[in-house]
Amino acid sequence: MPTKTLRIPTADGQADAFAAFPDRGGRHPGVLMYSDAFGVRPALREMARELAGHGYYVLVPNFYYRHGPAPVIELPEHIGEEVRPAVIGRLMPLLEADITTERVLRDADAYLTFLTTQPEVSAGPVAVTGYCIGTLLALRTAAAHPDQVAAVAGFHPGFVVTDAPDSPHRLVPELTAEVHLGLAEGDLSPEIISELNQALDAARVGHTCEIYPDTIHGFTMSDTDAFSAAGLKRHWDRLLSLLDRTLATD
Repeated sequence: MPTKTLRIPTADGQADAFAAFPDRGGRHPGVLMYSDAFGVRPALREMARELAGHGYYVLVPNFYYRHGPAPVIELPEHIGEEVRPAVIGRLMPLLEADITTERVLRDADAYLTFLTTQPEVSAGPVAVTGYCIGTLLALRTAAAHPDQVAAVAGFHPGFVVTDAPDSPHRLVPELTAEVHLGLAEGDLSPEIISELNQALDAARVGHTCEIYPDTIHGFTMSDTDAFSAAGLKRHWDRLLSLLDRTLATD
């Protein structure tokens, strides 16, 4: 599986990124993949390679690039519960600095421009997927680029329904992309899920918001204690089905 380490020009510098794509040559639909809060690391690279094996060019940017290349802090091979609070404590100031609406939108412009101009990427719409906080980035990207993004998926999402005026769920009317959200049990309250579904219904976009059974937050990440093999498989089933409906592969 061909892979590349790339640098994406942005308004604030150069974002390092990882890309994976099929090894049979030609051009393939593009997918922008946003990581969870732990950032780009071997587990995310493996997920990108898996998705690329199904016929997609997958770009995984380091959204912490303003603080250095990935990984921006030293990460253990396995992020167990005993080290998780310390790791999150080191990342949180960086996350709060970088996940502002203005920075996310500037970066999204740069990431999509870069993705869609790669020689291995076919013309036409792209998809965006995200994990945990990456779901917030994916939704903002899709809402800001309705003419480019045909599908958006988020798994074990965080901060998608808040009281803020620019909460991601308030952007739903701007979406044209089909949406899938795969939730762990306890990720969102029934009231918030209902509010989110009502917003998606009102926007008249295709959508599914599904609770994956027997999962906890972070279930797709193989390098954490939250990992669920069954949850990851369901994630692939739902994601690949969504991409198959919305993007044309060769």
